[in-house]
Amino acid sequence: MTDLPRKAVVRSAKLASVPLGFAGRTALGFGKRIGGKPAEVVAAELQARTAQQLFQVLGELKGGAMKFGQALSIFEAAFPEEIAVPYRATLTKLQDSAPPMPTSSVHEVLRADFGVRWRSKFRSFDDQPVASASIGQVHRGVWADGRDVAVKIQYPGAGAALMGDLRQISRVAKVAAGWVPGLDIGPILDELRDRMAEELDYRLEARSQATFADAFTDDEDFAIPAVVAHAEHVIVSEWLEGKPLSQIISDGTPEERDDASQLYLEFLLAGPAEAGLLHADPHPGNFRMTPDNRLGIIDFGAVNRLPDGMPAEIGPLLTTGLEGSAQEVLDGLRELGFVRSGIDLDPQRLLDYLEPFMAPFREDEFTFSRDWLRGVFAHINDPRQPNYAVGYKLNLPPEYLLIHRVWGGSIGVLCQLGGTVRGREIVDALLPGADLPPIGQRGAG
Repeated sequence: MTDLPRKAVVRSAKLASVPLGFAGRTALGFGKRIGGKPAEVVAAELQARTAQQLFQVLGELKGGAMKFGQALSIFEAAFPEEIAVPYRATLTKLQDSAPPMPTSSVHEVLRADFGVRWRSKFRSFDDQPVASASIGQVHRGVWADGRDVAVKIQYPGAGAALMGDLRQISRVAKVAAGWVPGLDIGPILDELRDRMAEELDYRLEARSQATFADAFTDDEDFAIPAVVAHAEHVIVSEWLEGKPLSQIISDGTPEERDDASQLYLEFLLAGPAEAGLLHADPHPGNFRMTPDNRLGIIDFGAVNRLPDGMPAEIGPLLTTGLEGSAQEVLDGLRELGFVRSGIDLDPQRLLDYLEPFMAPFREDEFTFSRDWLRGVFAHINDPRQPNYAVGYKLNLPPEYLLIHRVWGGSIGVLCQLGGTVRGREIVDALLPGADLPPIGQRGAG
């Protein structure tokens, strides 16, 4: 692989190659069918080749394009099985790996940030990366004091590529937003641009990681590696051993799935409660179960600063929704900006639309599954269902952008894990203002 493609025309051409490549393979498949090859065999070959090209293109582009691919890899849990199977392995691979940058580029970044004698900081440094992500890759090394470390190095040109991708995405989003009467897209795009710009600042990421590490020092449930050294494009952290969630998703035992799911859901609320920060990159490559059965967390480039914990309005709104007070839910969402002035919504229809998102907290235990998530997507995305129109009338306040992204992505991960969690217990302990009604209680609306 060459260095990260930086020019917009190059990146746009690569992105365009995915649908064009699929069209070419479809024509090839048609030819094979005429030659007598069974249709289902041809279809499987086409899907496998398209999945491989998707990984190659998104992985090489990295930046915003690869982040799109990582989002797909989370939500593949909602796709119908006949569509999901050929893509699952390839998309999941995007969650914690991508084609590496050349060794010469790695050394160039280290030399620029740590000086020409950068090797003196290490007892050893492995030139081969152990993981690759959207804007950086990770190498293993031994620090001068003997500690095993992870060295995260940003791709040269990642900043220009990421912001260029965002500009392309913004153009599409602004057009699409015209079809959604309740959505104010401008503030959302501004917030997204600000948060992505933060991800490029490794000094800021190191501070966020240190805040998490201090908050969870010697915690019995969570392990966060300490920051050893950092610069503008490099972060050196203590090495964190563990079994990645992606591996538990693929072959974990029921007990492993339950343990990982419980801790994963708990960390969503424990981060804001204990550190005043929400970890905002929920894909499985950033989490692992350590040998002492804690949840290890890495990669703190995307965070949401919540110094007072989760917004105080969420707990009471969840409580009100579970009680069945439809009008109060509508009034609360309108006050927060989720329903813009002038948008007419039936309160009970809104509550019905939100029901799947409240369901995990109606009982002491809830099992997340791919089938359940597919049902949720059908509930809100099927044009034949009366709930479909509700989604088009809802707005996303920019201050809730990352919270919405994190919880949506995390539900996808939980459904891939397929574990059983004690969600009410977590909410009661960590969500401000939550006072969940007794199990089985549901008001008349």
